[in-house]
Amino acid sequence: MAHKTSTGPGVDSQAAPLDLIQADDEKQSRHNAITLDPESQDNASENPPQAAKKQSAFKSLGWLDRYLAVWILLAIILGILLGNFAPGTAAALDRGRFVGVSVPIAVGLLVMMYPILCKVRFESLAEVFAHRGVWKQIGFSVFMNWIVAPFLMLALAWATLPDQPDLRTGLILVGLGRCIAMVLIWTELAGGDGEYCAILVAINSILQIVLFAPLAVFFIRVISGESGEHDVPYDVVATSVAVFLGIPFGAAIISRFSLRTLAGPEWYQDVFLRFVSPWSLVGLLYTIVVLFAYQGQQVVHQIVSVVRVAVPLVLYFIIIFFLTLWATYRAGFGYRLGTTQSFTAASNNFELAIAVAVAVYGPFSDQALASTVGPLIEVPVLLGLVYVVKWIGKRWGWKE
Repeated sequence: MAHKTSTGPGVDSQAAPLDLIQADDEKQSRHNAITLDPESQDNASENPPQAAKKQSAFKSLGWLDRYLAVWILLAIILGILLGNFAPGTAAALDRGRFVGVSVPIAVGLLVMMYPILCKVRFESLAEVFAHRGVWKQIGFSVFMNWIVAPFLMLALAWATLPDQPDLRTGLILVGLGRCIAMVLIWTELAGGDGEYCAILVAINSILQIVLFAPLAVFFIRVISGESGEHDVPYDVVATSVAVFLGIPFGAAIISRFSLRTLAGPEWYQDVFLRFVSPWSLVGLLYTIVVLFAYQGQQVVHQIVSVVRVAVPLVLYFIIIFFLTLWATYRAGFGYRLGTTQSFTAASNNFELAIAVAVAVYGPFSDQALASTVGPLIEVPVLLGLVYVVKWIGKRWGWKE
């Protein structure tokens, strides 16, 4: 299943090195337009939706990704059981703390972020940004991701949880975290442009370090008017973001440049990335087990809260996805670019939202509970949207 590099308005696909993501398996390497032979590129470009349709989206995933929703559900159940039937678990996990977070949770959060960031080709950013057409796509994505999406989540949180400020705050944090991980999988499965998606991932990685903390304070303290016990100290939020995104971000840059220099690019791709890639999902599942072990009794007694949080999340993913898809179609974007923009806007960095919620409010908080429900809802909804957008591409005859 191969695709040629998709181009935006005014972008020369032969000149722009849009492949910013390092493929971590054989299928992804074939998906990389720069390494494809010309014949494969021509065949892949004839009909992107048809090319994407050759393999079932569900079967395209590895076994860990394929059943991620199941693993998340099992992790939640295991955590709840530990919290309810092993009362000493929470106290044991909370003995050591790092930046206000339990050490076991902090380890899981850092493990989640590092493998994904190791795949970003930071060395190619300067060349990519030299092409004016790329900036049009980036500008549209920044508008949808950092203006439309957060305000949509804010509106849905207030509309569905007007009497639950803590749960509402957790949802706001989810809306502010732009995805830098699973969006790569959804884009690939739907036949989107992996190269442009990698650019947006790199941009969102940088913007989150700069914007997440001030926007969190602005949305929660200024717009929502939360104060007192719900007040968000800027320095705590900034420290949480800097630690749980900055540390893996810096470690990934060091790992990439040092290992590629010492061991070679092929070893980095074929050995190192293959080894570290699964640890992102392992870290996510481990973190969820620990979080729900902390909150086991609370979840059992607040099942209604979990259901209430799920409602705005489902609405959010569907609305922002189809709003972006409609806008890109009306703007004349090709199928691959429209699909990439839509999944980027709809996906969220729930790892970062969980990290900030736990650091600021604590693992027992409703804010942490709301952010933890995010991946359980996001994974099945976005996997379903993969099938929907491929059907739409075929139905509309939406060409590249």
